[in-house]
Amino acid sequence: MKIIGYIIQKEFKQIFRNKGMLPIIFILPLLQLIILSNAATFDVKNIAFSYIDNDKTSTSRELIDKFEASTYFNVLENFPSKKIADEAMMKGDVDIVLEIPRYFERNLVKNRKTDLALYINAIDGAKAGIENVYIQQIIKEYNQSIMIDLVMKDNQIPDQIDVMTVPSFWYNNTLNYKTFMVPGILVLLVSMLTLFLSGMNIVREKEIGTLEQMNVTPIKKHQFIIGKLFPFWVLGLVILTVGLLIAKIIFNVPMLGNLGLIYLFTSVYLLVILGMGLLISNFTDTQQQAMFIAWFFVVIFILMSGLFTPIESMPVWAQNITLFNPIRYFVEIIRMLMLKGSGLQDILPQLSIITLYAIVMNGLAVWSYKKTN
Repeated sequence: MKIIGYIIQKEFKQIFRNKGMLPIIFILPLLQLIILSNAATFDVKNIAFSYIDNDKTSTSRELIDKFEASTYFNVLENFPSKKIADEAMMKGDVDIVLEIPRYFERNLVKNRKTDLALYINAIDGAKAGIENVYIQQIIKEYNQSIMIDLVMKDNQIPDQIDVMTVPSFWYNNTLNYKTFMVPGILVLLVSMLTLFLSGMNIVREKEIGTLEQMNVTPIKKHQFIIGKLFPFWVLGLVILTVGLLIAKIIFNVPMLGNLGLIYLFTSVYLLVILGMGLLISNFTDTQQQAMFIAWFFVVIFILMSGLFTPIESMPVWAQNITLFNPIRYFVEIIRMLMLKGSGLQDILPQLSIITLYAIVMNGLAVWSYKKTN
């Protein structure tokens, strides 16, 4: 244990002497968590909305007022013709054009129905789909209110009964997208920093020639590996702690679950990432090679982790591949613990998988590490 302790001391001194590494460890994660959590959002707001009002009645004006009252739409102007509206959409000045036909009010009063033309810029298909949902909700509310007004004027009994649903939003009742994204971004930072730093630190020993010097010492393989990786295991927990404080203080993300379970799972998860960093360093000779290989795997893991896109939306073959993705389990767990307040029994399947992953990954890393005495 004394030998391991000396190696750990040496590693911490080496880390804190490296002036270039300190900002990467302590400052960069703070900036990335704050910036990415605000930038990485699927909420669609400030939608450039324009319209063509061919009816110019109080009824058509009331429909436009519904859009102006919405926080999602930025109503720009009333185009005099469809041609001008098409030109504006082609230039990218507007995202949506709503065309209200002539006799809009008259058809509503007389026939109880009318048509609307809606043009949406669908270069971004996901964004267009969300915009369409927003619009349909507003038109549905408008349709209900105008029909009630018409029925009241005619003293008629309505033909149909409208059923109103009152949704109850669990785990994120404000529908704040940051509440969903911040835990995931925190997972991303913990994973990337510990993987890159641990992998490149060992390769750096190769580049400067100190690794060969340590290989010929009486230090055993397990002592060297534990001493080299333990400081980055501690740094990973420190980054997690700082990230949790930022999530609570700046973003007001709820922490309903047991913090001890978060640290328990993270402790095991970091063993997976550090084992991966050691495995990469065993097959690379320069920091540049280690960084490129690590980045290759990180990109795949991030895209298939469910952080930005739901795993349920992926093809079946892709869903099966995500079962081998450690980041997927960390994203699931941290959201379950922070937002749902899950207990140990709920996270036991993921914890078991990550524990097995840690054993296999570190076993391969230790086996592939060559030490000559």
